[in-house]
Amino acid sequence: MKALMAAVRSIARTGIVRAGALLACLCALVLSPTVAATGTAAVAAPVILIYGDSLSAEYGLARGTGWAALLDARLKEKRLAFTVANASISGETTSGGAARMDAALKQHKPAIVIIELGGNDGLRGLALDATRGNLARMITASQKSGARVVLASMQLPPNYGRSYTEGFRNAYGELAKQHKAALVPFFLEGIADNRMLFQADGIHPTQAAQARLLDNVWPVLLPMLTAKPAASPAMKSKTTSTAR
Repeated sequence: MKALMAAVRSIARTGIVRAGALLACLCALVLSPTVAATGTAAVAAPVILIYGDSLSAEYGLARGTGWAALLDARLKEKRLAFTVANASISGETTSGGAARMDAALKQHKPAIVIIELGGNDGLRGLALDATRGNLARMITASQKSGARVVLASMQLPPNYGRSYTEGFRNAYGELAKQHKAALVPFFLEGIADNRMLFQADGIHPTQAAQARLLDNVWPVLLPMLTAKPAASPAMKSKTTSTAR
């Protein structure tokens, strides 16, 4: 309002000769308050989508103490301009994850997707072909949206039988190679053999184990955070059209 009154007084002093220029400036001031105040429009930070089960959903932990929250804190500490969206659900299987993947991608529009699923499939002895197929669909959907993928590998105890446990373990590496996704060799590395790092149920890591989970993911994730982002399918299409 003060700027408006000042412009009016200036028009009165200078007369009609400069009125057109002053009115043009006045319109710019009134119609573009955000640009005038900030100079540039804000750009949203790219999103890292964590897409997992109870191991990533802070099961049995105080809110904000899981490895996903620790990742968010580390990004800020390292001054890496990414935000973390945690879409993990306790009890989730690869079938459930595949069913809601499209909606999650549409909602969060991630630059990177960390898929931490399959453990519940294995514990329930579900068919390996189904688990592989669901993981493949999630990887493909993520990549088609323009996101890079990190696949966190899981392993099973030997009491599930050699054939099943080996097939389950190998599925992650084979899928990562087939789809050119980054692979965390074993999400629970350094934790699985230490009973003290599990809650009373013997399945879910304690708060003390969360930093190790992050450290298992970090070396695989870091190159993606510092590399030049790949062009999304929409951007590639726009570039091709412009070139024509």
